[in-house]
Amino acid sequence: MFERMSEKNEWASAGPASSDPAAKDPDDWTTGDEPMTGPQKSYLHTLAQEAGEDPPPDGLTKADASRLIDELQERTGRGR
Repeated sequence: MFERMSEKNEWASAGPASSDPAAKDPDDWTTGDEPMTGPQKSYLHTLAQEAGEDPPPDGLTKADASRLIDELQERTGRGR
């Protein structure tokens, strides 16, 4: 499972876990409005494929990508 990492590696957390009281909301990330990272994009493509959905749109921010990762993890069962 992914471990919470520094804000520079936000993708690794796949978004804040509800069970992690120290996790920051993506809206509060100082770099949340930067373009999603390569690893976020790759993981989103994997999750979308597993969920039977179209690939995520280009141009997502780090924060938007994290929220979508959370959503797709729930749909695919990876968020458990």
